[in-house]
Amino acid sequence: MGDRMKVFRELYQYRELLKNNIKKEIRGKYKGSWLGILWTFLNPLLMLAVYAFVFPYILRVNVENYTIFMIVALIPWNFFTTAIQSGTGCVVANGNILKKVYFPREIIPISITFSQLVNFLITCVIMFVFILVSGVGFSYHLLLMPLLILIQAVLTLAITFILSALTVFVRDIDHFVSVFLTLAFYGTPIVYQASMLPAKFQWILQFNPMAQLVEAYRAILYYHEMPDFRMLWIWGIISVVALIGGYKIFKKLEKSFVEEF
Repeated sequence: MGDRMKVFRELYQYRELLKNNIKKEIRGKYKGSWLGILWTFLNPLLMLAVYAFVFPYILRVNVENYTIFMIVALIPWNFFTTAIQSGTGCVVANGNILKKVYFPREIIPISITFSQLVNFLITCVIMFVFILVSGVGFSYHLLLMPLLILIQAVLTLAITFILSALTVFVRDIDHFVSVFLTLAFYGTPIVYQASMLPAKFQWILQFNPMAQLVEAYRAILYYHEMPDFRMLWIWGIISVVALIGGYKIFKKLEKSFVEEF
């Protein structure tokens, strides 16, 4: 219990650094670009335009209101992948600072995750506009969205803790993660319905946390129905356990960070 309180005390003590790091990550990503933070909106819109054309018109995916069907899954997926890709190499990218200044090292992956969470919340504006304009609209199920965001943020931070620490010692992890996320995109029902996946591959969705979360987002925003609470509780608990374990792995490995730079 004392160790846990120490974590929160340290983070509170360095709260200004954490806040400034989050701001830096949000602003720095588009520093020097003409459109700046507008890319937060443009990136998902450009991806949406491509997928909305390829899948219904070329691959003949027949789903009503396909644009909404896809965007309510694509926006959360972008949050997950962008945070993981940015977070995997975040400690390595800050190696020079770690050698010169002391601060709680966990601030680095936390900053990455929270900055991407802010970007996600901003892009949700696009998603809500599309939902309203399309006529799909909202229902009271929207009230469950904060729960889904919380589970996803906890899971993302847990993975970021582990990968960012391991990448200090094995730099190839960064490349493996990029390849894995590309494959995981097709193992997650973003551009297709989960039922379209052959029965022999349905187990992939059961063991894919983002598949469960994407289906939950789609349930409350597209189908206007309750998500699968059993799976949400399972993955919610797994996410919390993973966060605790990921943090412990990070703290154990951080003692050797400086030696690797």
